[in-house]
Amino acid sequence: MVATSQRAATEAGVEILRAGGNAADAAIAAAAALAVTEPTSTGLGGDCFALYFEAKGGAITALNGSGRAPAGLTLELIAKQALTALPPFHPHTITVPGACAGWCDLLERHGSLTREQVLAPAIRLAQEGFAVGEITAHFWERGLERQKGSANLHELSIDGRAPRAGERFRNAGMARTLRAVAEGGKDAYYRGEIAEAIVAVVQAAGGVMTRDDLAAHQSSWDEPISTTYREHRIWECPPNGQGLTALIALNLLEGLNLAGQGPLGPDRLHLMIEALRIAFADTRWYVADPRVSPVPVAELLSKEYAADRRKLFDPRRATIDIRRGSPVAGSDTVYFCVVDGAGNACSFINSNYMGFGTGIVPRGHGFTLQNRGHGFSLDPGHPNALAPRKRPYHTIIPGMITRADGSLFAPFGVMGGGMQPQGHVEVVVGLLDDALTPQAAVDRPRFCIEPIDGSSKVQLEEGIPAATAEALAARGHPLVTGVAGFERALFGRAQIIRRDRDGSLTGGSDARADGSAAST
Repeated sequence: MVATSQRAATEAGVEILRAGGNAADAAIAAAAALAVTEPTSTGLGGDCFALYFEAKGGAITALNGSGRAPAGLTLELIAKQALTALPPFHPHTITVPGACAGWCDLLERHGSLTREQVLAPAIRLAQEGFAVGEITAHFWERGLERQKGSANLHELSIDGRAPRAGERFRNAGMARTLRAVAEGGKDAYYRGEIAEAIVAVVQAAGGVMTRDDLAAHQSSWDEPISTTYREHRIWECPPNGQGLTALIALNLLEGLNLAGQGPLGPDRLHLMIEALRIAFADTRWYVADPRVSPVPVAELLSKEYAADRRKLFDPRRATIDIRRGSPVAGSDTVYFCVVDGAGNACSFINSNYMGFGTGIVPRGHGFTLQNRGHGFSLDPGHPNALAPRKRPYHTIIPGMITRADGSLFAPFGVMGGGMQPQGHVEVVVGLLDDALTPQAAVDRPRFCIEPIDGSSKVQLEEGIPAATAEALAARGHPLVTGVAGFERALFGRAQIIRRDRDGSLTGGSDARADGSAAST
């Protein structure tokens, strides 16, 4: 089974499974197809992370496919240029794109087919075209308008405008790029013509990225982090990603009786919101590149620490800002998951960050460059301070759930900036506390804490009862209620595949996106 935010990407993954590929092969086929069909969220100019479950032995590996700041990008340079903050679409926010290396490395370690086989569906989509989804078309138009004037962004338009819903879009530049990667692998991207195009456009825009920065890039294979929750184990990638936030919040909630509360009632939502505020207060300070700034993961995930932090709960009142901070606002990302016939599973996430990222396109290659460096702090005393060849705080996180015996329960994820760990918590609670099916867990209305004007407002999706909103407001939560329509994208877009003990699969794909779940 494959679950993605674009039907054509789901079909690409299923095609590879039917051709004999495994979960890793199908995941990269889907990632590449998403890069073609949803360039408003993802692509070869962005980063990726993955968790991979091997059915034989039950081992889980974590792939960090995020890039680093250029060697020439320093706090001293920022000060010299009189920048007190990095504007979101500034060329200095372009970190080395890690997605291409991540795709190739996942295939090399876990795949069974060739790059040419795996990338063939995406190349076909780029060359022959695809029908643009309704939600994608909306955000495509908004992205082109927001980043109007970015170098070569016209390559992702039709005569200067966004494609309309249902309209066929072809991307010859992306087809060319994917063919080069299929034939030459990572070197074609980080050392060849593509690298030259990236450096040329970044430097022309005022950035400092060089060929050496690209050639030096490497993915990381890390030990995943985890915690127990309701007789299951929840897995996340370690920092520099924010998966730690979801695990801290689940540790806090594990000591509370959520099952005895109404799923959309004020008592439960109050506790979940407060748990996430506490978790974000810690991780917005501690999460950084651990190779530069050590992160006390074991201490933050200890049950003793959770018990101590649980004392901060006040069941009657909201605590708007606890200790160091609140979550950051949203981004645009794709999350998807695959389970193959042998029971291997891949939980995968790929992102440009803010829609088209910087909106800057390496000429002739059909993809935009991310603005992930906007996640750096310019405070030299902060663990996440900008530094050469350092990875920034990262919002994108894939998730995985296993049973107490180590067997696979579900790969899952919820894409969308600071919403992601919140969505992970909401989905896990739905699956494990309420025994919802994947689709029901995906469909349930969500909340999202947003730091609007420093007030840490809580956005409530349409469908959360008015009585719940009134009760939360009475406890001191600043609220925005009834969020609907295209604005529901704020609450992320989830995908889940649950594997039962008999091997049967049940999928869920978010109606907040244009995708689907499908089996072979």
